[in-house]
Amino acid sequence: MTTTGTTQEEFTLDTASELAAEEGGSKIEGKSPWVLAARRLRRNYVALIFLGIFILVVVVCLAAPLYASHVSHVKPNDQNAGGFITENGQKIPIISKGTSKFNPNGTVELTPGGIPIGPQWGASGGEYFFGADLIGRDVGTRLLYGGRNSLEVGLTAAAITTIVSILLALIAAYFGGASDWVISRFFDLIWAFPVILLGIALGTSLNIDGFHHFGINIAAGSLWIPTLIIAFVFIPYIGRPLRGQVLALRNREFVEAATAQGAGSLRIMLTELLPNIASSVLVLFTLIVANAILTEVALSFLGAGVQSPNPSWGTMIADGQDVLASDPWLSLLPGIMITITVISLNVFGDGLRDALDPRAKVRIEH
Repeated sequence: MTTTGTTQEEFTLDTASELAAEEGGSKIEGKSPWVLAARRLRRNYVALIFLGIFILVVVVCLAAPLYASHVSHVKPNDQNAGGFITENGQKIPIISKGTSKFNPNGTVELTPGGIPIGPQWGASGGEYFFGADLIGRDVGTRLLYGGRNSLEVGLTAAAITTIVSILLALIAAYFGGASDWVISRFFDLIWAFPVILLGIALGTSLNIDGFHHFGINIAAGSLWIPTLIIAFVFIPYIGRPLRGQVLALRNREFVEAATAQGAGSLRIMLTELLPNIASSVLVLFTLIVANAILTEVALSFLGAGVQSPNPSWGTMIADGQDVLASDPWLSLLPGIMITITVISLNVFGDGLRDALDPRAKVRIEH
C-alpha cells in the first residue's frame, strides 16, 4: 500500500468510513467497543509480538518438569557438589576443589576452591547446560522451576489484588458514606507505606511462624505467604483509580434508569458499573502482574519472599551475588528472564491500553 502522508485523527464515527476502507470494505459502524478494541489491538504488531514472548516464557517455565526429566536428569534441589560429568571422555568436577602453587620465595599460594562448573554447551545429554551453582545444583533446572514460582506468585497475587480491589471500589463508590470513608482510609493506610518496605516487614514476620489465624493455616516458607503479601500491598494501586471511575459513573443516566426500573444495588454494580470499568481492569491487571513479579523477585532476593531451597529468580540472583565476578551466569540468567518477562508485559499492557481507550489516537493513512 502506497501512502503519501500520515496524520493523527481522533477515533470517532467520522473516521469510520476511512477505517472501513482500510479493512477491505468491512463496516465498523454499530460494532461494540470490544470489537473495535480487538481490531485496534490486532494492528499493534509490537504489542502482539511481546504478548507472544510472554506466552513463550510461561510455556517454557511450565515445561520445567520435562526439562528436569529428559535433559538435566536432576531435580531443582538435587545437590551434587562432589560429582563429575564426562565430556570427550574426560571427567570434569562439578565443583572445583582448588589447587596449591609454590612460589619461588618458598611461600604457598592457595587457589580458592568451590568454583562451580560453567555452562556446558557441548556436553552430551544436556547435564549442566547452564552450569552449576555453588552447591552443585543444575542452574537450568532451577531457572525454569524458579520461573514457575515467580510467575505463579505474580499472576496469583495480581488476580487476588484485582478481585479484592474491584469489590472494595464498587462498595466504596456506590454506597458512599461510612463505607466509602472506611475503605478510602484503608487504601490510604497501605498507600502510605513503600511497597518493598511493607513487603519485607510482613514477609519476615510471616516466614518465621507462618499464619495461623481465623481458621487459616499457612506454614512458614509456603508460596502463599509472598503471594498474599504482594496481593495485599498492591490493593490501593488498583482500588483507588477504580473507585474514582465508579464515582464518575454512579450518577449517570443509565444507572438512574436501572434504579427506576427497580434494579437492586448488587445488580447495578455487577451489570451496569462493572462492565463500564472492565477495560480499565484489564489494563491495570496486565501492568500489576509485571509489578507483582518484580516485587516477588525483590522480596526473594532480600530473604522475605520465596524461601530456600525453593527456587525463584530472586533467590537465584541472591545466591550468585557473592561470585558475580567469577561466575556471572548465576545472576545474569535469571536477570535476563526477569527483564524479558517484565518488558513484554509492560509493552503489551501499553498496547492494550491504547486499544481499549476510546480517546486514543489511531493512525489513518491516506
